[in-house]
Amino acid sequence: MSLYITDILTKVKAALASRYVFDNWFSLLIKYALTRLGFNVKLVARVGDCTLELSPEVFERFVGRFSRGLFKSIECVNGRLFINGVEVDSINDLIYNVGTWARVLGWVYDPVNKYWFKNNVKLKQIHDAVFYVFDYGDYEPLNVKGKIVIDVGAFVGDSAIYFALKGAKRVIAIEPHPGAFAEMLDNIKLNNLEDVIISINAGLASRPGKICIGNIGVEATGGTYHRPGDCPNTVPAVTLGELINRFNIDPNDAVLKMDCEGCEFDVILNDYEHVRLFRELILEYHSNANKLLKVLSKDYRCDVRGIKILGIMHCTRK
Repeated sequence: MSLYITDILTKVKAALASRYVFDNWFSLLIKYALTRLGFNVKLVARVGDCTLELSPEVFERFVGRFSRGLFKSIECVNGRLFINGVEVDSINDLIYNVGTWARVLGWVYDPVNKYWFKNNVKLKQIHDAVFYVFDYGDYEPLNVKGKIVIDVGAFVGDSAIYFALKGAKRVIAIEPHPGAFAEMLDNIKLNNLEDVIISINAGLASRPGKICIGNIGVEATGGTYHRPGDCPNTVPAVTLGELINRFNIDPNDAVLKMDCEGCEFDVILNDYEHVRLFRELILEYHSNANKLLKVLSKDYRCDVRGIKILGIMHCTRK
């Protein structure tokens, strides 16, 4: 099945899920379709005695989250909206306020010790990227127990902590952004994982050199490809070959994870001789997934979740 058809079916499934959420779901779907055709139509949803005005984008994201099982209940009590038993001011707040969404997903903020926690995980700050790791199941297909994981694009350490708690023998966490890297060090210490996670402030590339870091905040780095180059603010560029040699890694018993906002194209297309050494890899792809699959399919069977321009690709050697 093509990624285009998968994308269409996912959107249809999400749209139909609205019948379990809103009392006036059918008329809401019609109005939503009209907005996508260019008509200026207001979307006003009803849940019990609550009326909720939504933008088309919020409607789409909200029912998408419900269809993926990310919340189980929505109810109106005395004019107040509750989702998963958590009161929210509005659905818009649920979509755009990361703290509100965190609480709906079961995360709790400890104001005394100043960290967020859920189950046995503690984090200094909450970010959208955290949900993909701990709540949306992006890395559930992996079995990292007893293995070394090269975690490229480790951000604030969320994925590295996830792998460590899943039993990884060692995690080599690569993060180029200095602010995200500093927060990662705090989170590793907070979870007492200094003996498992090795943190490196660098970016992965197909050849040695430098990685340019723009003047952006921690949250913005989650959508930025820090490219190789020479500019005022840089960190080292490391290669897979360097990492394998430096840490004495047997790629045949290691996992390569890449979520680096575009560096996967540089590495896979220009340093495939080292990529193909790994028995298993998982990556977030950006832009044309078929271009990567054309190369990877020589040695791997790949399962793709997402659309043509964005998603998760999990590959195991044939």
